Amino acid sequence: MHAVRAHTRGGPEQLVYEEAPRPEPGPGEVLVAVKAASMTPTELTWPQTWTHSSDGSGPERTPIIPSHEFSGVVATCGTGVESPAEGEAVYGLIPFTSDGAAAEYVALPAAVLAAKPASVDHDHAAALPLAALSAWQALVDHADLQAGQHVLVQGGAGGVGIYVVQLAAGLGARVSATAAAADREFVEGLGAEQVIDYAHDRFEDHVRDVDVVVDLVGGATQSRSWSVLKPGGVLVTLVTPPDEQEAARHGVRGVYFIVEPDQNALRSIAELVDNGRLRPVLDRVLPLTETRSGYEALETAKRRGKVVIHVAD
Repeated sequence: MHAVRAHTRGGPEQLVYEEAPRPEPGPGEVLVAVKAASMTPTELTWPQTWTHSSDGSGPERTPIIPSHEFSGVVATCGTGVESPAEGEAVYGLIPFTSDGAAAEYVALPAAVLAAKPASVDHDHAAALPLAALSAWQALVDHADLQAGQHVLVQGGAGGVGIYVVQLAAGLGARVSATAAAADREFVEGLGAEQVIDYAHDRFEDHVRDVDVVVDLVGGATQSRSWSVLKPGGVLVTLVTPPDEQEAARHGVRGVYFIVEPDQNALRSIAELVDNGRLRPVLDRVLPLTETRSGYEALETAKRRGKVVIHVAD
């Protein structure tokens, strides 16, 4: 098969388009003919991208294939797989210690994928898994968001923020978000009732008594967010572990997590997409041969939504 691989740890400069062995599905796995894959800006810096362990310990597993979000069609099934069936359109998030989907085929556990949203094409479906799962796990699993609550999204125009805003609004919350002035209308269009220009306004002057803060920025923004939470509220972050002493001082919770594959959540996300309550956002679509330039653009260019690799029609 054709694939994009890195034989040495590093950045986009290490990525090469080449022929590679087609993987074979093991027990409980499926082989997917990849139609589209999606890039995450920092994935080439993750230790688990380069090893077999989540903490980055152990020997290197190079050459590696990047891009852990995908949409495609099941080509063959390993032993013990009853679902999905061959020929079924699926999408999902590949475990970070496994090879990704910047290739014509990928083998992965059947338990981590779900039926692709029927209302969108493979390019749009591939933009969903990591970012939309991050939003789902932040709001549903960790914050236990309820309709009518007030959510502040720090970084509402970012890759994950786009889905946090949409999902929070879709679940019946009142949504405030910080963003650049140029992104105000875009974020309002996603469902935010209030968009605060982080460069010129202090969010503390505009929001208070927040039930849930989803912090996608970190640093001083995270530190300043404690003051806008109501007692019993929660700050959920994907950036850096929060200060537990500050959380206790304000009578709130602080939660840090790393997104994980989740079949049931993918099914819920697909249903939201098909019901028109959640829409994938693409910045650009590139052919597999231009994967390296896509990762280079992630390091330099401002964008709205995902950079997607179109692998096959």
